[in-house]
Amino acid sequence: MKLISWNVNGLRACMGKGFMDFFKAADADLFAVQETKMQEGQAEILTTGYYQYWSSAQKKGYSGTLIFSKAEPLSVFYGIDGKYSDEGRLITLEFDSFYFVNSYTPNAQDGLRRIDYRLEFEEDLRLYLSGLAEKKSVILCGDLNVAHNEIDLANPKTNVGNPGFSPQERGAFSRLLESGFTDSFRYLYPDTKNAYSWWSYRMRARERNVGWRIDYFVTSRDLEPHIAEHRILSDIYGSDHCPVELTIRL
Repeated sequence: MKLISWNVNGLRACMGKGFMDFFKAADADLFAVQETKMQEGQAEILTTGYYQYWSSAQKKGYSGTLIFSKAEPLSVFYGIDGKYSDEGRLITLEFDSFYFVNSYTPNAQDGLRRIDYRLEFEEDLRLYLSGLAEKKSVILCGDLNVAHNEIDLANPKTNVGNPGFSPQERGAFSRLLESGFTDSFRYLYPDTKNAYSWWSYRMRARERNVGWRIDYFVTSRDLEPHIAEHRILSDIYGSDHCPVELTIRL
């Protein structure tokens, strides 16, 4: 199976920058989108052969997640136990042998002013995923808004304590992995440097590859032997993030 995840930073804008061309060429089995910034029905998205599942924020032009799936899932869940759907943060699709979870994890914001909400989300997500993993395999993808280790961003020393690289956020991601989950990219490429999925629009950051790896595929540990490939598609433009792709034998 080919799985793709992409924070498009506004789906309407990204559609004007080649989103559908990439979508069609990718021909993914599951295609997860974060930060749609739109409500279902605001744009006609013709994706023959795919089911669409939207979770939009109550606030217009903000957040939002979306999954395109070739196969119809057994069930669909939004948010976590009634939480986070107001911001369109999470969608879960259940299939015969696994759960597929698309997350747009909250940003802690400048000065970490939203860190308490972020850490509440992190712990709720960890417990939620652990509960799913007791039933069947789990694949989590999305913009998780954290660079886990120094190797995962270009300038770690100057970003210590900043949102996305605070000890609190990095610790929360460590706890998730310690709960029985695997960062699929680092599983395959533990020492690969300069592999980033997000770049600031400022100071030609993408051109200079001054970025962060904050977009992930995380799997329950039982799936490790089935991970075939993980690619960061840095040659695909249209957003300040690039897509990430997981090939897995399921």
